[in-house]
Amino acid sequence: MGINLLEAPPSGKRIFLLTGPPGIGKTTAVVWVAELLRREGVSVGGMITREVRGGAGGARVGFEVLDLSAGNRGWLARACQGSGPRVGRYLVDIASLEGIGASGILGAVASSDVIAIDEIGPMELLSGRFREAVGRAAGCGKPVVATVHFRSRDPLIESIKARAGSSVFLLDAGNRGSILGVISARVLSILRGS
Repeated sequence: MGINLLEAPPSGKRIFLLTGPPGIGKTTAVVWVAELLRREGVSVGGMITREVRGGAGGARVGFEVLDLSAGNRGWLARACQGSGPRVGRYLVDIASLEGIGASGILGAVASSDVIAIDEIGPMELLSGRFREAVGRAAGCGKPVVATVHFRSRDPLIESIKARAGSSVFLLDAGNRGSILGVISARVLSILRGS
């Protein structure tokens, strides 16, 4: 069960996990929180994944992975193209996931104020290096804003949700806009020691 987004998360919480059905705006929320924090002078690193659309009618052809600090990007997965493990109709590019995504997370652990991770989901969890990077982010003591797959019961996700410092936000059409101010204010409070 998620936290009511109209209330501040309990103090002591520094891992903010966003979940909800596909298409509800989890990635957009993480990107907006990162932008709000950057406007306040906070360095935010980590990784974001985004849909890539193209071809006839703008159909989804895959997903890209982006390192927030370095700006590097590559394919996370493509529809029936390339090689790698299959998730649905997509083939996951483990080399890009590790070289861009996991590296972006580890870079943020080392040198950013806040770590953003989008998404901890079935494609990403195929990589041992990604799993390791997420574990290091969760244990490093810095604020983490991450999205988690709605239905995943992966042990890594469950262990992060169960941490004393974690808050889980269930996004829906009525509350997703509220997430911006709530999480960014809490992160700023943590960073300022208040």
